[in-house]
Amino acid sequence: MCARLHLNGVDDGLGAHISLFLVLMKGKHDGILSWPFPFRIIFNLYDQTDKKQHIIDTFRPDVRSSSFQRPSLEMNIASGIPKFCPLAIIEQENNPYIRENSIYIKIMVDFSEVPNDVLPLASNLNPGISIHR
Repeated sequence: MCARLHLNGVDDGLGAHISLFLVLMKGKHDGILSWPFPFRIIFNLYDQTDKKQHIIDTFRPDVRSSSFQRPSLEMNIASGIPKFCPLAIIEQENNPYIRENSIYIKIMVDFSEVPNDVLPLASNLNPGISIHR
């Protein structure tokens, strides 16, 4: 899978929002995966200050959509959130989401049913750092 980020938005978000989409791609293990793809997707734009007021949005795949069927071409049609974050927030001077000309977005696939009140805690996890020594 891959993500598509449209900084000036697309569709309903054009010119007013950041749009963020997920794309399922053909892979060598598709034959052993379950289709259609049923898992909730979580997008998280990180607040890079100590306030940690991350922008988090989720969506559940429409399993009837071709976007979430087993890919027959290299990439399926993108699906996601056209109005993920208002540009007005990002365009504010000293906004907490841009530091040193960088933003950080985490995309998670929820393989279980996690209550919404746990999402902010999951956003603080860094899976890139091993805790095993």
